[in-house]
Amino acid sequence: MKRTNKEAIHKKIHRPLCFNGMVWLFSYVILLFAFSKGKSPIKIDFIYTIGFLVTVALPVLINLYILIPKLLKREKYVYYALGFVVNLILFTKLNQWFLEPILDWWFPNYFFISYTNVLGINTIFIIFLIATTLLKLSEDWFYFNKEENRRLKLDNQHIQMQLTSLRSQINPHFLFNSLNVIYALALEKKEETKDAIVQLSDILRYVIYDSNTLAIPLKDEITLLKNYIDFHKFRSHNFKNIRFTTAIENENYSLYPMLLLPLVENSFKHSTSDDSGNAFITINILQKENTFVFSIKNNTIKNEDILPNEHSGIGLENIKNNLELVYPNTHTFKVEETEDTFAVNVTLTDTKSFSNEH
Repeated sequence: MKRTNKEAIHKKIHRPLCFNGMVWLFSYVILLFAFSKGKSPIKIDFIYTIGFLVTVALPVLINLYILIPKLLKREKYVYYALGFVVNLILFTKLNQWFLEPILDWWFPNYFFISYTNVLGINTIFIIFLIATTLLKLSEDWFYFNKEENRRLKLDNQHIQMQLTSLRSQINPHFLFNSLNVIYALALEKKEETKDAIVQLSDILRYVIYDSNTLAIPLKDEITLLKNYIDFHKFRSHNFKNIRFTTAIENENYSLYPMLLLPLVENSFKHSTSDDSGNAFITINILQKENTFVFSIKNNTIKNEDILPNEHSGIGLENIKNNLELVYPNTHTFKVEETEDTFAVNVTLTDTKSFSNEH
């Protein structure tokens, strides 16, 4: 049977020799001082203290390496409490019955008299069992907490790598589409080509440099979207009905960069082939307190002659992946598709924590 992760970690971080060496050395000094009543200990004090410590160590070790891992850590609290009491009573009685006779037999030249009464023996055993239990649980808590922090750090690094990877996919995708626009303008030798190149450079500056952070003000993202829409109008004049409305309470509201652009790209891509002059894109942004809503809707063209593009899903997949990474459990992503329209709605809730953490 394979060991569980907790058992493996326990074996890795717990050093029995080091742990018990420190515990019993310290305990020996304390008991020796107590039994000699603060006076300079003599040889009989050293011998009695060693014998007494052995009788204490046995129930403590049983508690640390049998009762705690087999019962307490498996949440068998009633059985652990019962085992703890039986362990305590058994070894206190063994101490009272056999410690002095054994010492008298082993060291016949000494006359041993109990250094403490029955109540004192019981008290010492209870203190040792409780103190070592708390010490062991504290050790486990410290190392498990350290392991958890290490795991969270690795998870965070993994998320950052994923976000970097996703953004590296967005940028080439955006650049590819934009260069197609410039190429189309150049083929038609339009005068707007120069203006389009300047505007594209501003957009790319934002995409490559300004968005290289975990959070940006909402106003910057809106500026990017408006520039992108204006830029795309250079390529096609079919879009006579583009509506972009906003209702924003706080323009400095923090948002993950490049979160919305792929959706706008997607809308233009699927509406471009409409030559009827009825193409439309409707974009709405609502921000109030800690809630953000982005909705976009466009017409679609059903054309069996158009082959599916293997890269057509990059934008939507990036959006979904980014939302899962940056806004886990605080977002909704809905896609509604009909025969003639395609709509996406993104809602972010409780995003105050995102602003504070980033």
